[in-house]
Amino acid sequence: MNNINNSAPPESRTERLVASVGAERRAGPPQASSAPSGGSAAHEVASVGATLLLGCIADDFTGATDLANNLVRAGMRVVQAIGVPDQPLDTPADAVVVALKSRTLPVDEAIAQSLDALRWLQAQGAQQIYFKYCSTFDSTAQGNIGPVIEALMAALGSDFTIATPAFPDNQRTVFKGHLFVGDVLLNESGMQNHPLTPMTDANLVRVLQAQCHQKVGLIDYKTVAQGEAVIRARIEQLRADGVGIAVVDAISNDDLLRLGPALNGMPLVTAGSGVAIGLPANFGIAPSSTASVLPAAIGLQAVVSGSCSLATNRQVKAFIQTGRPALALEPLHIAAAQAAGKDIVAESLAWAVPLLADGPVLIYSSADANSVRSVQDQLGVEAAGALVEQTLAAIARGLVVHGVRQLVVAGGETSGACVNALGITQMKIGPQIDPGVPWCHAHSDAAGREGLHLTLKSGNFGTDDFFTKAFKRLA
Repeated sequence: MNNINNSAPPESRTERLVASVGAERRAGPPQASSAPSGGSAAHEVASVGATLLLGCIADDFTGATDLANNLVRAGMRVVQAIGVPDQPLDTPADAVVVALKSRTLPVDEAIAQSLDALRWLQAQGAQQIYFKYCSTFDSTAQGNIGPVIEALMAALGSDFTIATPAFPDNQRTVFKGHLFVGDVLLNESGMQNHPLTPMTDANLVRVLQAQCHQKVGLIDYKTVAQGEAVIRARIEQLRADGVGIAVVDAISNDDLLRLGPALNGMPLVTAGSGVAIGLPANFGIAPSSTASVLPAAIGLQAVVSGSCSLATNRQVKAFIQTGRPALALEPLHIAAAQAAGKDIVAESLAWAVPLLADGPVLIYSSADANSVRSVQDQLGVEAAGALVEQTLAAIARGLVVHGVRQLVVAGGETSGACVNALGITQMKIGPQIDPGVPWCHAHSDAAGREGLHLTLKSGNFGTDDFFTKAFKRLA
């Protein structure tokens, strides 16, 4: 990133952060294990069984679902856990994705949560660990991508891993170490205006190096095009040169499928969700429609949107143009209502509930970049985000209490807040709506015994008609 400050040595920061998570993580590499991930001290939670092949850690909730979606499409049975579980999963799985909300946490907290997830996954027998971040490499000058990668490497006793957010199905490609969104560089895609993690540099080697103590290198597209043997040779060359993390070029799914076999046995893989399409085959798993089967859909339909991305703003506009009911919630209005003692959640539900019987409704706080900045200037960045998230999460719970059993949530931070408000701890991953976005099924006390279908959509994902198309996919 162009505004990176290199004055704080990454070495001392990383050492301090790894040390802060506990003495057991300072004691060196974990005990030997038959699993390629290296194993760890015994965890107090019982294992889900010998079927757990891939253990995944995602830095936000929509990103976790995005990864799980690609694994399901490649044939794996996948369960997504919301936060680090404190008990065994109740469904057999080939892969488990632990969804954290660590992307924008302070670095110390992000590392601590990621290492807790790692220890739980190792205790379940995970044979390989996958750290998943956004396909737009969302991070600040301080992290959290680089510091978390290095902490996971240290905990696993691993001296090398790869990094690539490439997801060609969603027009995220990496060429000569630069991240493209469609036909433009990352820093020209709108991500330079992101309210929390503005991305102003498309050179991933440079961005990641500023966050890391490990030397960062590149596996370029010419190497990837030649397949597994050449990729492995390049990895060994980089290792010999002292490189610990290599950004990998990928401009097509074919590149990701060529990369997959070269990652077989690597203790830690770090990537967006795209790399996932090439990993199940390493475990002898092939695509199968049975992996995505969910219970039949029932109940009312609603959309809750807190994302301010360009894609979500287009989706909001397209939904409104269908003539379906939509209610806009402005952060300043929410703040003023709360100050006046008004219950904005109850008012929103009073508007929505009578309309639900006729089809889906939309409640949204999405806005353009200029409007977001204006609100942040008046309320503060964190306060504005928290205000919207908490309000939409309470509304989402109220909608489910009133019979909504098919719920679309747009935005990573909004999704995290809504899932927590609904008390959801596990989700079964189902069929894809658009690349990176599947339907899921979960149990919530707000839904009683019925459970509900839920989709958590990353702000940047989905076609313009996503909000209406999603419900047709369940019909």
